[in-house]
Amino acid sequence: MRSNRIRTTALAATALLAALSLTACSSDNGSGESAKAEAAAPAARTTAKESPSPAAQPDKDATDTATDADAHASSAQGNPTAPPAESDGKNTTGTTNRAGSGSGTTSRTPVTCDGKNTRTAVSTVSRPINHLLLTLTNTGSRPCYAYYAPKLRFDDAQAVFPVLDASRPQAVVTLQPGESAYAAIGLTGEPGAGPAPRKATRLQVNFSGRSPEGSTGTPTELTLPSRTYWDDNGFVTYWQTEMADALTY
Repeated sequence: MRSNRIRTTALAATALLAALSLTACSSDNGSGESAKAEAAAPAARTTAKESPSPAAQPDKDATDTATDADAHASSAQGNPTAPPAESDGKNTTGTTNRAGSGSGTTSRTPVTCDGKNTRTAVSTVSRPINHLLLTLTNTGSRPCYAYYAPKLRFDDAQAVFPVLDASRPQAVVTLQPGESAYAAIGLTGEPGAGPAPRKATRLQVNFSGRSPEGSTGTPTELTLPSRTYWDDNGFVTYWQTEMADALTY
């Protein structure tokens, strides 16, 4: 009887140990699988949140470079959509005759016509008879005013030649560079109305200023055409813009 109890007890102990062993194994297996599952879960989540492969996206630096190159080419070709270049507000044309500049204003300011900024020529004409023609040309760089009439002296005459007041123009004649004005010289008056005509070889031309009194600037000395005769009844006209107007008198 006693031996049976001992055997029964031993069997029970053995069974208990086996059950405990199985429980421990089951617990270990559960823990291991759980750990593996936990370890695998973050990896899966990380993989799901990863951005697409770099090969699938355009390279930003390459895109920016291409964009800059396109913009530069577009600007060089004059594309109207290209942004305009900034200006510093300075004039780069190099011009000096613009309004407000000192040299530009000076170059347009008229001066008085005289022997330094003009060329004067004397010539014969077929009509009217006993007439000569004075041609005054602006050779300067500024406009000039041909005031009133030229003041003439033949050879060593003491008095200036008479001016024909009826030839006064509507306004002062203004000559731009290269332009000409004209004055006619009637050499003699009516035959027998005064002293006999005198031969002359030289003519001094003086220029008027703003005032009709006296003369201004440098005079001009001219050689007269051969067989030029004058008397005290002759005249000279005011400066005219047209040759025909001067030769009317």
